[in-house]
Amino acid sequence: MPVASRTIYFKNNVGCLWEEPEAYLHLEYYSGPREDVQFRALLTHVRQAMQRRGWGRLLINQQQMSPFTPSEESWMVNEWLPQAVLENGYRHGAVVVAHDVFARLAMAGLVMTSRKLGHTYRNFEHEPEAVAWLLAQ
Repeated sequence: MPVASRTIYFKNNVGCLWEEPEAYLHLEYYSGPREDVQFRALLTHVRQAMQRRGWGRLLINQQQMSPFTPSEESWMVNEWLPQAVLENGYRHGAVVVAHDVFARLAMAGLVMTSRKLGHTYRNFEHEPEAVAWLLAQ
């Protein structure tokens, strides 16, 4: 019997979203500046994949990511994240933290302002530990 492999769900200049065979989504941000439209498109596809698959677990690799802009952060906190949690079943996010300290701070701020939504984020330095935690959820 062949082993299932991951498939690309969506990819653009901001990052790539995979569907993993272990029933979670894997989002990897690329380095460099982001266009707002492409950023929103990538995250909108995350929500659509959650809805389509019924998966509430997301591995978020931010290692190469630059900090969120104020516009990105506002959209994520006020629109994307509430919709992902309340409408698409987002429950667990395993974050492989960015190398950029300002990107780490931006993510920490986002996590703090979104705690009331009822989902859980946990930060990791390395992807294998993040995957192990996510699979245990």
